[in-house]
Amino acid sequence: MGKKHYDLDNDEEEILKDFEKGNFVSVENLDEELEFAKRAANNFMKRDSRINIRISAADLNMVRRIAVQEGLPYQTLLASIIHKFVTGRLVNKESGSQSDK
Repeated sequence: MGKKHYDLDNDEEEILKDFEKGNFVSVENLDEELEFAKRAANNFMKRDSRINIRISAADLNMVRRIAVQEGLPYQTLLASIIHKFVTGRLVNKESGSQSDK
């Protein structure tokens, strides 16, 4: 069976090249590290707080339209926007730069 072809972005290409060169080594405590990573991912994804906000009907309708285009529930889209804002990763569409907090 031939080698599979995947469309990789630049970061993925770099990781693949490093992997093929043998630049990655396994950690001695792999099971412990995997468990730690799983717990961290679960905690990161946990939605354990609820908020109520008031926004204009026009803004909410726009958020809902965008969410439908993205294939997401609108609450998930809003949570993602808030997360990106607080982590400094919200990007200004026009300039491509990060938004100021």
